[in-house]
Amino acid sequence: MDLGLKDKAALVMASSGGIGRGVAMELAREGAKVMLFARSAEKLAATAEAIEAETGNRPLFTAGDITDATAIEGVIAATVSEFGGLWALFNNTGGPPAGGFGQFDDAAWQAAFELTMLGYVRTIRAALPHFKAGGGGRIVNNTSVSTKQAIDGLLLSNVFRSGLVGLGKSLARELGPDGILVNTVGPGRIDTDRIEQLDTIWAGKAGISYEEQRAKSEASIPLGKYGEPADFGRIVAFLCSEANAYLSGQNILIDGAMVEAY
Repeated sequence: MDLGLKDKAALVMASSGGIGRGVAMELAREGAKVMLFARSAEKLAATAEAIEAETGNRPLFTAGDITDATAIEGVIAATVSEFGGLWALFNNTGGPPAGGFGQFDDAAWQAAFELTMLGYVRTIRAALPHFKAGGGGRIVNNTSVSTKQAIDGLLLSNVFRSGLVGLGKSLARELGPDGILVNTVGPGRIDTDRIEQLDTIWAGKAGISYEEQRAKSEASIPLGKYGEPADFGRIVAFLCSEANAYLSGQNILIDGAMVEAY
């Protein structure tokens, strides 16, 4: 299937590693013009080189923090300036700290809101004029399987990720007349540094080794293994493509059937 992504401008947030890098890789493989964004210029440069080596398509990158409104405006402006417009936005960020209700004060809640919710809102706000000027586009907001089934010990993530589902559904209805499709995706156990970090935390709490914790997690997944960033990236690439002409307003879990809720 031709996804119709060749020469389409795509901005991938938090893309120096993990899921963001996986999405950027698959978009580049389909011929999109990709702009990477993350805090470390050094890591972004290495990611751009790796993507070029595998796909023959070198992304550009802009360093900045998703909690910085000026940095967000800057990367949107750079994308439009370099590529002549904007077609697709993959909103993505690292997760807030793990912990339960009693561990977080007002400052922790505010920081999680800035990272997990407001950064997405600001990025979409800055991108919208360019989507509309170009006659449409695609927005995909990355969340978590916790939007369907809460994850113990990840209270801040549970709360704000769920709010993003409401944002996605509302925007899909509001922006549909402008030809802008909006979807939400939730990764399950995708093999990234974030999952390794969480497995290490949970292993410590359970008094078992990291290897035992991972084996336990894999056993809970019907497909019997963690997903790869490329598995996730291919689905997002479709959602960002012209081939996706009618799927909008959905919350899609990419989890190997791990979550029992529907």
